[in-house]
Amino acid sequence: MTAPHLAFVESPVQLLNVLEWAHHSGRPELTVVVLPPTDPMSRGQLRRMAALARDEGVTVRWQEARLGRGALPRTLRELAPLLRGAERVLIGDPFSRYVQLLLTLFGPRAVTVVDDGTATMEFAERLARGERLVRWHRRGHGLAPRELALAPVTALARRRLAPSRRRAVEVFTALPVEAPPGTTVVPNRFAWARARFGPPRVSDGADLVGTSLVETGVVEPEPYVAAVAALAAAHGATRYFAHRRESVEKLHRIATGTGLEIVRPELPLELIARRGPIGRTVLSFPSTVVHTLPLALAGTGVRIAVCEVAPEWLRASASPRARGFLAAVTESARTAHGPGLTVA
Repeated sequence: MTAPHLAFVESPVQLLNVLEWAHHSGRPELTVVVLPPTDPMSRGQLRRMAALARDEGVTVRWQEARLGRGALPRTLRELAPLLRGAERVLIGDPFSRYVQLLLTLFGPRAVTVVDDGTATMEFAERLARGERLVRWHRRGHGLAPRELALAPVTALARRRLAPSRRRAVEVFTALPVEAPPGTTVVPNRFAWARARFGPPRVSDGADLVGTSLVETGVVEPEPYVAAVAALAAAHGATRYFAHRRESVEKLHRIATGTGLEIVRPELPLELIARRGPIGRTVLSFPSTVVHTLPLALAGTGVRIAVCEVAPEWLRASASPRARGFLAAVTESARTAHGPGLTVA
């Protein structure tokens, strides 16, 4: 059993960017293994993205690695032959414990990391500095008991994600990533999305893009909800595109407090925006979309405006690095997209 190009994805955005890589690379023979999370929103979007991938001639394998006892060992056993036969492995989240465990089975000859949010920026920085793979919003420097138990796995995975004489590593990204020594950075311009969808109908007014900064423990809910209300009032926003991880309770507060229509997208926002309709102004907090939407919506006349996160919004338990990292996301987007991106 062989698959010359094998991708592991755990989110809709990862699968979107694997399709963008395939389009950029001339549509090579590709098998995508979907390792779905348990939350219904992500699973629904992944199923719809999987259908799009099959339409593009991609082989898609849905692999339940999280449901039921014994699911993870069974997954590792079943995927080992595919991994051993792969010339190139594509991954969307190098911080994923599932991907890291898979990489302990066999070291691929070539690795491509595609975007899964701002984790790509963090991965490149940590790889360049030789640091362990820990997400930017995690607090503290010590290892929790679970992380301590998995430390050998993480260390081996990091070695297998690093370039060597026997392994080529590339990062396929829409983000401004500086290539770590020995790696190649390939820009993602969202050429597949622009060819496949749109151009969209652009409506008057503004749309607001939600974020999971509250759910990941970075920002307090009260100032976030207040900022959403202020932005909606100032820009005449009518719709709020919810992040797939946003809680029902928070979204209810936003809907009742602002009158915004809550939209639960069925696909990643880049594709929803391409299909339209989309507001002439799209408002967002610091996140990947401030980099990806200007590319996906190039030539449409849509303006992307980013609202910076104030220091007083941060939770006391937030990572000491959170403030600087969020500011860097905003500044790098402003530098990359210039007049196409403003500060709200």
